[in-house]
Amino acid sequence: MQAQANMDTLDERALLTQCRQGDRDSFDPIVLRYMRQATGFALGWTGNQEDALDLSQEAFARAYRSLGSFDATRPFFPWYHKILRNLCLNHISRAARRHEVPLVDGEEFEQTGLTPQQHAEREELRRQVWQALRRLDPAHREILILREFQQLTYAELATVLEIPRGTVMSRLHEARRKLRLQLEPVLKNQELRECDDA
Repeated sequence: MQAQANMDTLDERALLTQCRQGDRDSFDPIVLRYMRQATGFALGWTGNQEDALDLSQEAFARAYRSLGSFDATRPFFPWYHKILRNLCLNHISRAARRHEVPLVDGEEFEQTGLTPQQHAEREELRRQVWQALRRLDPAHREILILREFQQLTYAELATVLEIPRGTVMSRLHEARRKLRLQLEPVLKNQELRECDDA
């Protein structure tokens, strides 16, 4: 497994070196390697698939334009992650000023087979979870998204966030605690509704 990781790192460095020398096609494998992870991360921040894809693509474009400032001795993804994170924070800030709320996908509604009331309740619960996530401070929101949505290991979190593993563990614990506190009233209401329906 370590040999594969070293090979990936060498391949990535070679591709980035080729990009810096003007070979635009060498950036495609890097985008393919990280696009799913990047989009998932952005989705955790925005709550909207289309915005997440747009932000991920914009971050790759900015990363490509800034390759001259990238330290090729370091891994690409943590550097790219900072670009994406800043774009997500800016997007959220702009959306909050405009009071945007993500729209419900009509196809999703038709494909679920839920009654309109069940669908509305599920969407309301989803909205409340996203609101609770958004109320967390950025460091706690970020670590929850990376761990719970992206399934990064503690070692990967330490690398991406550039913090010690002990800090990863304590920050994650605190983030989960704060999210649980935010969701407590929501979950109690959900339990009460389920008891009333029974």
